Amino acid sequence: MSANPYQGRPDYQFWKRGGGFDRAEDFDPVTGPSFAITPGDSVVTAGSCFAQHVSRHLMKAGFNVLVTEHAHPLIPDKYAAQFHYGLFAARYGNVYTARQLRQLLERAYGLFIPRESAWPLGADRWVDPFRPQIQPGGYVCVAELEEDRRIHLDAVRRAIDGMSVFVFTLGLTEAWVDRADGAVYPLAPGVAGGVYDPDRIAFQNFTAAQTREDLEWSLNFIRRRNPGVRVILTVSPVPLNATAVDRHVMVSTAYSKAALRVAAEEVSGSLRDVDYFPSFEIVTSPHAGSTYFADDRRSVTEAGVAHVMRTFLRHYGASQDAAAVIPSVSEEPDGVTVTAAPPAAVPQRDIDTARENVRREVAAMSTLVETLCDEEAIDNT
Repeated sequence: MSANPYQGRPDYQFWKRGGGFDRAEDFDPVTGPSFAITPGDSVVTAGSCFAQHVSRHLMKAGFNVLVTEHAHPLIPDKYAAQFHYGLFAARYGNVYTARQLRQLLERAYGLFIPRESAWPLGADRWVDPFRPQIQPGGYVCVAELEEDRRIHLDAVRRAIDGMSVFVFTLGLTEAWVDRADGAVYPLAPGVAGGVYDPDRIAFQNFTAAQTREDLEWSLNFIRRRNPGVRVILTVSPVPLNATAVDRHVMVSTAYSKAALRVAAEEVSGSLRDVDYFPSFEIVTSPHAGSTYFADDRRSVTEAGVAHVMRTFLRHYGASQDAAAVIPSVSEEPDGVTVTAAPPAAVPQRDIDTARENVRREVAAMSTLVETLCDEEAIDNT
């Protein structure tokens, strides 16, 4: 019989023996992943801005990151990302809250039709309230927006039905909600389109319990469509850019991350094949100090992202070699950590050209679908 319940426990359960004090990049808090991602698995990522790094590094490591919504071939690669093509499986943009994820699924499968269909952007442009920044310059008319949304939600369904692994990064608890139907927006009206009216829009700061409920609903719904999917939950280490609560943004950040972390812990402990991966802990741990944040103390440096993804691939990549494609801090030139370069501004003429290409693509796809349906009917006669 042990003298006390801690005797004989593994080193990682003790602070002094947990490792990672000598070099920040040696810190590895992952223990006992329940599954591995193989090259044959189709991986879908979603969530906050930090989630974009996950898909980028998985692609770099040669994994099968599923993309179901593609840019028109005539759109240059350097601009396709500006229109959110390839950042995630489909152009859903940043899904900051668990309620957003739930409503994305509900909208994709026809369970929820929000009253707000389009927000004005200036005098003659429109944006999608649920993806306000995926179309630089906005849409030229509501009909164009709605047709693009139809294509988008079809791509969401194909991603859900076709994925083997779903990686969801929880980012925020603060959101803006339509008082009439409960629709949740990623940005408050007036920030990137729309008009803010407090009589129509309410602020909501989701609790850990609400986040858990929405997350469990979403994962159970996905598994009714795709029973074999495995899930990795993580929490973004990026602090809030701003808070709508009358207090310091750091205090709101601490609440938000704590609530998300609790929800992720409870869901991963209650549902099968759902793991929690400690992105938040790797970047914010005292082992790293502040080395993984840029001068603004908010942006995560590429070195921090690389540490997260090396650790992720070491444990979930089905091969120790998978993590080798991501250099450590010491392997970067002069040991300098750098932040990802901000995207270049898209010239208006290129926006107009890209928009026209998308319009042509929509028209061509409509014609193609009709043709294929006609041929299928002939084959069935």
